[in-house]
Amino acid sequence: MNSPGAECGVVERTEPLDESVREALASVSTATLTTILFNKGLRNCFMRDVHPVRTGKRTMVGPAYTLRFIPSREDVDSLFERDSRTDLQRVTAETVPAGAVLVIDSRGDASAASGGALLALRMQVRCVGGIVTDGGFRDSPEIGRLAMPSFHRRAAAPPVVVSHHPQDVQLPIACGGVAVIPGDVIVGDDEGVVVIPRHLASEVAMLAVGKEKIEAFIAREIRLGRPVTGLYPPGEQALKDYETWIAAGSPEHGPEWRAR
Repeated sequence: MNSPGAECGVVERTEPLDESVREALASVSTATLTTILFNKGLRNCFMRDVHPVRTGKRTMVGPAYTLRFIPSREDVDSLFERDSRTDLQRVTAETVPAGAVLVIDSRGDASAASGGALLALRMQVRCVGGIVTDGGFRDSPEIGRLAMPSFHRRAAAPPVVVSHHPQDVQLPIACGGVAVIPGDVIVGDDEGVVVIPRHLASEVAMLAVGKEKIEAFIAREIRLGRPVTGLYPPGEQALKDYETWIAAGSPEHGPEWRAR
């Protein structure tokens, strides 16, 4: 039997992310990741005007699975004549791999929905890692209550066909002003969404974990009354003190130190 996306020629395979890399990226903030990427010469990696539908969720991490919308047209798009076997929006809900993050290019247009609660629920049931659009979701309160992380520009109640036509899947797209290539690693937290080129993911994850460890030490020293001069960024003495702190058995640290 053909898979749900076979009739549309949908590319269904997305290389899964190494679990150790996924765990490392889930432990750090998008702020830290953008700094690491900046230091590697990548400045345009944080999506603009893309926000969590609901804050306070677990960090979203997964390889990008892309869907591109073009403007709808009345002779092509009808709310009542959509065939779920060939409509790319519905097909994608059935074919985006478990653990992947669906990234939708909505051209920054939130005049109509880029998706709704039922398709989001279906993707959650299929263990999709998250969903991102630079447009908007309808049923956004319901989507916000799902366990699956979701990000959009703002709420958009009108149905998708008012403004959008799903055109293609698993091609390079733009989302929030950032280029997204299928397989890139997408990380989202309460601040927003960052795109990491797949070939850099492991190195960026390692550097980010190291940066957050030393920032945890810096935060500790600031709370103890130490001035930032020579501490942030760390000078020679601060680095020595940090190594002593590590050798003394300091616990692992992720972004949670920021709230303490």
